[in-house]
Amino acid sequence: MASLLRLPSLLSPSKPLLRRRFPTARLATPAASRGQASAAAGAAAPAATETRGGDREGQVTPRSADFNAWYTDVIAAAELADYGPVRGTMVIRPYGYAIWEAIQDYLNVKFKETGHSNMYFPQFIPYSFIEKEASHVEGFSPELALVTIGGGKELEEKLVVRPTSETIVNHMFTKWIQSYRDLPLMINQWANVTRWEMRTKPFIRTLEFLWQEGHTAHATLEEAEKEAMQMIDVYTKFAFEQAAIPVIPGRKSRVETFAGANRTYTIEAMMGDKKALQAGTSHNLGQNFSRAFGTQFMDENGQIEHVWQTSWAISTRFVGGIIMTHGDDAGLMLPPRIAPIQVIIVPIWKKGDEKSAVLEAVDSVQKILKEAGIRVKVDDSELRTPGWKFNHYEMKGVPVRIEIGPRDVTNKSVVVSRRDVPGKQGKEFGVSMEPSVLVNHIKGRLEDIQASLLQKAITFRDSNIIDVSSYGELKEAIAEGKWARGPWSASDADELKVKEETSATIRCYPFEQPEGTKKCFMTGNPAEEVAIFAKSY
Repeated sequence: MASLLRLPSLLSPSKPLLRRRFPTARLATPAASRGQASAAAGAAAPAATETRGGDREGQVTPRSADFNAWYTDVIAAAELADYGPVRGTMVIRPYGYAIWEAIQDYLNVKFKETGHSNMYFPQFIPYSFIEKEASHVEGFSPELALVTIGGGKELEEKLVVRPTSETIVNHMFTKWIQSYRDLPLMINQWANVTRWEMRTKPFIRTLEFLWQEGHTAHATLEEAEKEAMQMIDVYTKFAFEQAAIPVIPGRKSRVETFAGANRTYTIEAMMGDKKALQAGTSHNLGQNFSRAFGTQFMDENGQIEHVWQTSWAISTRFVGGIIMTHGDDAGLMLPPRIAPIQVIIVPIWKKGDEKSAVLEAVDSVQKILKEAGIRVKVDDSELRTPGWKFNHYEMKGVPVRIEIGPRDVTNKSVVVSRRDVPGKQGKEFGVSMEPSVLVNHIKGRLEDIQASLLQKAITFRDSNIIDVSSYGELKEAIAEGKWARGPWSASDADELKVKEETSATIRCYPFEQPEGTKKCFMTGNPAEEVAIFAKSY
């Protein structure tokens, strides 16, 4: 059992969660600003618009040199998060939270479309609730944060700071469910949870994080299984269609199944360093919690039965997954469908008498795009050079940049740059300002970028999965940093042996399985399924 954690102990000195790499702000002098503007004005000198070096907001560690350092550098430089005063916690900054809001906006609609209602449960859970389900308390005890003092007095019963809500949900479900007429009961909550992690990584693994957790109760096992599968499908579609992350959906092994569940379904994503990220899970809880809490109902025949349940969740670790899937040495690279800013407009002028005409054109273009439902922002600050702005919004992963200078105003056109295609190859000159042409062009580019990011991630994923037919081949694949896929029917002990010797775990048994007879690469016995092994976060 984990030792008790009293609240005063949480206020001990902390170590930084994120490495400090914030750049010193550089304010452009009027002369420098005019010089940069002259070099970058419209289509007159396109090469100068790709300024690097001196106008760089802040360098990040090259991705290929140190992936972990690159990751934390990008989070700091793109202003996604900062470290909190308690070791292992983080403060999510507005831009990082806006990405989480985009995830919320999409999933909230899907949850309601599938019949779920939002509600909220308390953050504090009696410890006796956790103890009621044996495997649950065993699985979570090392991560629990406990409150033993409240109001200056020792509590009669210690409280758990919510690590997940199955126990308190069942306590309430037992009150609300009496008859088959009360089923199915399907709810979701957007909340924070606390898990006392020893090794933390911003967004990926922190003491406190944000998530949604769905909980449902059903009259039959079949209904619960259908629900669990439906929700992992919702997550899969979100990953592919919104985040452009080609996850592999599948079933967890017994060893990796959620504590208290009969089955756990998962979506596994390959990060840029080839490690696996468990990006979302859906659990068929069977009757484990309903039996522990006495959550029963009277069926149509007058018989008393225990309900069948599910739970499912996606958290802010998905933000980290987006960073590590799509980012490059210039910073973030956000898929347009979840980017808080889809288009940044940078006005450029050389002389004072050019300013009003440029800003008037900028205002017109912004209005046209906003009315078309495109998330657009204008940066008309005179304290920063255009080159600084280009680098700044590249770091933030804004998918499209529009530049408007005096020559563009004269030609009634704009310059369009794609974030996913660096340099001149990603620039288009002379794109008409005519509303219908401009809107269609920008929308087309956003869809192109969305599709391109997904395809690039699919290619990367597929090129780093190796099919193996022996344990030796698995070891070689894992040693190379790849994922290993092969037939598996070995024991839990064999699975733990693989983990001990290679640090790789079974990420899932993919839903998509190859046809034909299979032989377990570990034992040589017949196997019904292939499994995917990889090192993970």
